Amino acid sequence: MASVYHTLRNKGFLKSAPEYLTDSVQYEVIMGSMAYGVSNDSSDMDVYGFAIPPKEILFPYTQGKVLGFDDFTPEFEQLQEHHIQDKEALGGQGRVYDITLYSITKFFRLLTTNNPNIIDSLYVPDNCVLHITPVGRMVRDERKLFLHKGCWAKFKGYAYSQLHKVRTKQPQGKRKALVEQFGYDVKFAYHIIRLLGEVEQLLLKCDMSLTQNKEQLKSIRRGEWSEQQIFDYFEHKSSELEHLYLRSSLPDEPNIEAIRSLLLNCLEQHYGSLDNCITSDSHQTQALKKIEAITRQALGR
Repeated sequence: MASVYHTLRNKGFLKSAPEYLTDSVQYEVIMGSMAYGVSNDSSDMDVYGFAIPPKEILFPYTQGKVLGFDDFTPEFEQLQEHHIQDKEALGGQGRVYDITLYSITKFFRLLTTNNPNIIDSLYVPDNCVLHITPVGRMVRDERKLFLHKGCWAKFKGYAYSQLHKVRTKQPQGKRKALVEQFGYDVKFAYHIIRLLGEVEQLLLKCDMSLTQNKEQLKSIRRGEWSEQQIFDYFEHKSSELEHLYLRSSLPDEPNIEAIRSLLLNCLEQHYGSLDNCITSDSHQTQALKKIEAITRQALGR
């Protein structure tokens, strides 16, 4: 099945986006309220994913570029397009897309820091996976590899950011209508509770279901929680999670070597051999190999 990126670009909605990514998207999923099980008929489709750009972009010296000398900046790290209206979608009913697409290298960096949005993208239900290649499957299957105790600080920080918006952000558009109806922005509020629930699962189970607390989140979106209840819950749950963090069996830090190995396996799956792009051996190992080659030549082997 063609990726959403491929479909939208062919329809002319992503004219400024790189053409070389059209057939290079490895993973696309539905995010946002649909992934969390709290969407309604008016919800936009938030699409997240990653692609593998041409080899010369990730390994610039293969096209003669010398880093530190030549003027070189990455041609593609991230693409974001919001409010793409495809009137032909859903048999003419139309659909609005928000699409975020990363280079595989930036995607891995964000996963390694346990960025909540990116971690979530690997834990969406199977019915939210729109497009997946063997490379995408490798990453999704190894999603636990990226988890570490740093998830607590990241998820708490994102939750606090949403809390700050509830307290201070001046609502506009649809958000203004929410505040007028419920007295505060219930959409920001449900994200606070969602993030705390997700990181609790990660710390406790080293695993996560995005829809586990969907009924709780729906009740918040219906305005059944007061603003003060949201604030009180944040304080109480944060205290609980601090203790859970100390007891969690998650590793303290990411396993960088294992993550790097997975990244290289993904790139080799896509490009083929990376022998001309990277050298994984140490300088000592390379020297020994040269000596061995010279010895064999001298012995006529």
